[in-house]
Amino acid sequence: MAGLHSSIRPSSSSSLSSSSPSYLAFASRLLFLLTVLPLTLACFAFILQWRGGLNDDPVTRWSPDRHQFPGMDASESPSRTTSRSDCLDPLGRSRSPSFPYFRDWKFDYSADLRPKICITTSTSAGLEQTLPWIFYHKVIGVSNFFLFVEGKAASANVSKVLESIPGVKVIYRTRELEEQQAKSRIWNETWLASFFFKPCNYELFVKQSLNMEMAIAMAREAGMDWIFHLDTDELIHPAGTREYSLRQLLADVPGNVDMVIFPNYESSVERDDIMEPFSEVSMFKKNYDHLPKDVYFGNYKEATRGNPNYFLTYGNGKSAARVQDHLRPNGAHRWHNYMKTPHEIKLEEAAVLHYTYTKFSDLTSRRDRCGCKPTKEDVKRCFMLEFDRSAFIIASTATEEEMLRWYGERIVWADKELNLKLMRKGILARIYAPMVIIQGLRDSGVFSSVIAAAEQASLSKEKFLSSVESSNFSRTTTSDRAFSSRRVGKIDSKATTARRVLEFTDDSTHPSAIPPRSPPELEDSYIAI
Repeated sequence: MAGLHSSIRPSSSSSLSSSSPSYLAFASRLLFLLTVLPLTLACFAFILQWRGGLNDDPVTRWSPDRHQFPGMDASESPSRTTSRSDCLDPLGRSRSPSFPYFRDWKFDYSADLRPKICITTSTSAGLEQTLPWIFYHKVIGVSNFFLFVEGKAASANVSKVLESIPGVKVIYRTRELEEQQAKSRIWNETWLASFFFKPCNYELFVKQSLNMEMAIAMAREAGMDWIFHLDTDELIHPAGTREYSLRQLLADVPGNVDMVIFPNYESSVERDDIMEPFSEVSMFKKNYDHLPKDVYFGNYKEATRGNPNYFLTYGNGKSAARVQDHLRPNGAHRWHNYMKTPHEIKLEEAAVLHYTYTKFSDLTSRRDRCGCKPTKEDVKRCFMLEFDRSAFIIASTATEEEMLRWYGERIVWADKELNLKLMRKGILARIYAPMVIIQGLRDSGVFSSVIAAAEQASLSKEKFLSSVESSNFSRTTTSDRAFSSRRVGKIDSKATTARRVLEFTDDSTHPSAIPPRSPPELEDSYIAI
């Protein structure tokens, strides 16, 4: 046994000594590889970063302009220059940072997204205003738009673009529409009666209410959950939501709430040469409802700057209504219900941004839309708010130089020290989100691509119609008559002025329509102090 054991031991030792060199060689190679490989990758990454290769990230590759993402400091790019040409082509591509992921986005929301939100408006604006307005609201969650158009908005070049946008329904102010609205029950009710048969703003107010009534039926048919009435110089600002989402904001509203009031903020322009308000205006005066009472009245005189009121125009906000049975408009700013008093709430952070008198040309454009005499007595029957009356008189009687001086004194906020003081007080606020979104849409070619697609579709349609016309003359006559009816600009109809109120429904449960109202005036108690 001892001999056997001693004979085996040397054999085991010799086997271990023979395999040891190969094992050590393998381990040394593996250790060398694990050491060299990370060092090689680190050196390669350093070289790429040093040469700028890592700056070509996916976001940059998607954008042909290769600009930085919005919000990043562009001061490191010496080649980037600012040009006023950006303002002169509001639907073109500027040279500022872009949102390339908007490109080819159809903005067509599926039916399972809730809540479904729509906006109705009455407008005569062109594409330079309506396209940014529509697509901004699409970004924050609005799916459908009911546009009651006339004037420039009803022209062939504008309307064909609007009709090509998913979710947009264009309603022309034709004679048939006026005859249909002449049969509305509104004419036999008292809540809007005080606005009947008056010119300018009063006529527009009635027209907006009639359009809102029709939009309610369209919203129900389209399966909408909420409906807004906005003008095309107003943007919803869904502050207080994590994702800047109007849909998220309304989804959190309790089910027993029928109406949500959005206090309005008013634009405070800092120059008199604004061309594209949505992309150039970032300073707003906050609403009375979003300010402490002592701050509002304590800074009232400085915030008013000699104007008739704290706001130039209205201060009672706009509202969204839950689409339901018996819903009706209550003027352009509110909704009501024929069967109950709506349960309403007022939001503490979200607002409607009102871009009013942002362009110097707004003075003359308002003047040209109204045929009233420029006297203090006559303007009262044409305009509801005092500043609108003053602006109309100035635009009708002053020279362009006098108008520009008046505009600078009453509307332009050029005093930087005062602006900073009121910002610190909370009266003024900087709001950049709409500007960044709309500029991103523009830079990504959304507006220009929509126009180009509509032009292409129009050419295809015209080519098809011409082929049909050549083969069938009778169809030509029908097609021309149908197509010309869609190019309605402004129809001079006597239906409105000749309409008579057959019978007023005396129902005290229906409050009068809420007109545009100015914010609270300076209280006597604060004057005494």
